[in-house]
Amino acid sequence: MLAAKFTADGRRSPRLRCHIRGTLEYIGQKLDVRILDISKTGMALQLEGWVEAKRGAMVAVRCAELGHIECTVRWYRAGKMGLEFKQTTNSVAQVTAYFRYFHPQPGET
Repeated sequence: MLAAKFTADGRRSPRLRCHIRGTLEYIGQKLDVRILDISKTGMALQLEGWVEAKRGAMVAVRCAELGHIECTVRWYRAGKMGLEFKQTTNSVAQVTAYFRYFHPQPGET
């Protein structure tokens, strides 16, 4: 069995701080949010209100930088929410394009 690679803080993917404004959608509810950090597998949000989504719920985030992306709630406390991107070809392409454009690595063109 292969061991998973983790960052120094125990995460699977390194997080990059950001301040992206967007909208969280959950079963007809829409809420303004700010994306606090993002990785290739998920993001953390600051919610500007309350939503009924619980751990495991499917939600969508919409913003100019990522477009419309579906996610699973991993945690929700104190006005913040952790999301894991749904691993579809569309979401993988959106996240890859975001990192290529906004956070290019040395040597990428």
